[in-house]
Amino acid sequence: MKKLLSLSIITLIIIAAASCGGSSDSEKTTEATTESTASTDSDDGNPSYDPHRGEGKFTSVDISPTLDAAKAELGNQVSQVKCSSCHKLTDEKLVGPGWAGVTTRRKPEWIMNFITNTDVMINKDPEVQAQLELCLVRMPNQNLSDEDARNLLEFMRQNDGVK
Repeated sequence: MKKLLSLSIITLIIIAAASCGGSSDSEKTTEATTESTASTDSDDGNPSYDPHRGEGKFTSVDISPTLDAAKAELGNQVSQVKCSSCHKLTDEKLVGPGWAGVTTRRKPEWIMNFITNTDVMINKDPEVQAQLELCLVRMPNQNLSDEDARNLLEFMRQNDGVK
């Protein structure tokens, strides 16, 4: 019985680790190089950072007042594969924080930058760092495309009641 229990636990750990994704060493090197060359310095020599925009390529995201149901459904599919093991759609914390109200608390640019540039945001954004202190687990980089990130944003909007 103990062997069966141990084998089951080990299998669950392996499945959970595999589902979280990750980057290869070459991708990590590329990310580090991009991060060091992409930051601009402010007048005092410190890197500039806008906590309302996030750190990444999205400075503006075109959001319609009405929901794009097709994108929301695609975002739901991505969420089920990549996100739901750590995030609930309510405000309840699982591994990571719940998603309820996230689109009212954060700008679309910030959300998309966090989804697509997770590691840099965790390292630079004070609000993400504060959340990390509560959750105690770094969000892994899921290597999502810009299109997947936009679909997830639309799904989050749907979850927050946008019609």
